[in-house]
Amino acid sequence: MDSRTRQDRIWRLEFGASPSEKGVRFRVWAPLAARLSVCVTSPRQAVLPMDRDADGVFNAFADHLAPGAEYYYEFAPGRRRPDPVSRFQPHGVHDASQIVDPNAFVWTDRDWRGRPLGDFILYELHTGTFTPERTFDGAIGRLPYLRELGVTAIELMPVAAFPGARNWGYDGAYLYAPHAAYGGPLGLKRLVDACHREGLAVVLDVVYNHLGPEGNYLGEYGPYFTDRYRTPWGAAINFDGPQSDDVRRLFIDNALYWLTEYHVDALRLDAIHQICDFGAVHVLREMAEAFHQQARLLGREAWLIAESDLNDPRVINSPRIGGHGIDAQWNDDFHHSLHALLTGSRNGYFADFGRIGDLSKALTDGFVYDGRRSIYRQRRHGASSKSNPGQQFVVFNQNHDQIANADAGKRLSALLTPEQQTLAAVILMCAPNLPMLFMGEEFGASAPFNYFTSFDDPALAKAVSEGRRREYESFFRDRPFPDPQAPETFAGSQIDWAETARSLHREFLALNRALILLRKQNRCLSNCRKDLTEVDFNEDERWMLIRRGDSSGGNALLFCNLSPETRTVPMPRDASGFELVLFTGEERFGGTAAAPSPPAILDSSSAGIEISRFSAALYLGGTRSK
Repeated sequence: MDSRTRQDRIWRLEFGASPSEKGVRFRVWAPLAARLSVCVTSPRQAVLPMDRDADGVFNAFADHLAPGAEYYYEFAPGRRRPDPVSRFQPHGVHDASQIVDPNAFVWTDRDWRGRPLGDFILYELHTGTFTPERTFDGAIGRLPYLRELGVTAIELMPVAAFPGARNWGYDGAYLYAPHAAYGGPLGLKRLVDACHREGLAVVLDVVYNHLGPEGNYLGEYGPYFTDRYRTPWGAAINFDGPQSDDVRRLFIDNALYWLTEYHVDALRLDAIHQICDFGAVHVLREMAEAFHQQARLLGREAWLIAESDLNDPRVINSPRIGGHGIDAQWNDDFHHSLHALLTGSRNGYFADFGRIGDLSKALTDGFVYDGRRSIYRQRRHGASSKSNPGQQFVVFNQNHDQIANADAGKRLSALLTPEQQTLAAVILMCAPNLPMLFMGEEFGASAPFNYFTSFDDPALAKAVSEGRRREYESFFRDRPFPDPQAPETFAGSQIDWAETARSLHREFLALNRALILLRKQNRCLSNCRKDLTEVDFNEDERWMLIRRGDSSGGNALLFCNLSPETRTVPMPRDASGFELVLFTGEERFGGTAAAPSPPAILDSSSAGIEISRFSAALYLGGTRSK
């Protein structure tokens, strides 16, 4: 059934193993199979032949079978494969699937209706390195800390079942099966339920541009892949070729599955620029329509957030004007602008950045590259996003990719001085967008975040390690290359929570808590109004003045010195009476008492205010409360 015909009922998963009081219904789309059987391996062994319909859908019903039983689909004697719509892979990506009752978990979030997108302050985390337990339940123990920090949504890196126990998650082979080592289906549901009790929304990172490679048996079931297009990971998903309707259904159903069975509040769609679809209705548009309709039927607010390398506003534009209808997307241009300014890096795509004017444009427009020529790409890139509202852009100073790939695993805490880190934090939280922190960033965690895997296939493991060494060799000239397969690479990426009590880390955490609180308390900082954001700057002097406004009359002025020398930033003519609410040079944030302190109250008769190196002063005026 096409998702566009499901407009009047709440969706439920129709494929895979569906338990009932009488037994279990098995259903799988496998047009490439001449015959299939369900091979039950536990708690008792049985083989059930399946009926095939004209569309290549196989069906079978097993009397008296219950959740917890394990099974394969058998193509021929000795050729068994897990269910492509498996809800759980308890023994790994090559082993049996397990029947899961989707209604067994008792939810306590009945009154949860989601969060408005504009309220999102995101916190990206990797389940396996976030806590010593390395599980969903371990993450639950940190939720009170995150609530006190002030973030409003956690973003989980992908949790779909992958080979081995250690992986970023982008090698998932079973889209519907939460990874066993993290705690499986019940563990993820406990985490989401606990988040909602703490008032936190949950964003789940999902990968719809490729699967596997290890454990990926989809191609044996049907024409899920095509050789018409290529991705960095091999053959592309068949979203627009022969028999692609049923391929699209698998992925659209997956989005609805996380929304419905797991109560997630948003999905982050990985690298959608590698989703190839030249049909009249793009699969992302079809997915967005079905997802938003399901959320309405469930009485909740839910969102789709894309990662895209295209700088194409059609991704986030409404279908009414030819867009895909995705709610928001990551804005790499903000990261690249600020990163290049503070680190001086010009490697790779950072060659396109390094000017304060770039950061100014990221704040007021969104995309910096909006059709202008890119040195890195050697062509024009992007289109204007000036008319798109600020809440359609997620901005960040760090994320998993930028730490591990662009900076050889080094966090900003290893690249910047404490003063530069505080400056970057203030600019991020005062941006007219949805800010995102990467786990540990709020206290300047010192642990690196490297790329790690634990493939079972020795040939694949060797190829991945050698390929990554070749690709990023130039980044590791000053230290050993961390082999992705080595257990110590994974172990070294673990968060050290003891640092939150240590000097400098403790003060940086206090700064981020204060910034988030100010953002929440003042509409002029949280309203995501790019159209009410103005930026003045001087490239030579390396200062920047950001003005945020609100229709209620509130205003904020952020004076930024991006120079290693003390600078005087000109005073706006209408700034009289603005009150200083935060200065990064304060001792409570790790600053020094000897640093020049800006005035507590602004006086427009002054020529300007003096600000010490790599620091920022935030002033508020007009209507103060949210």
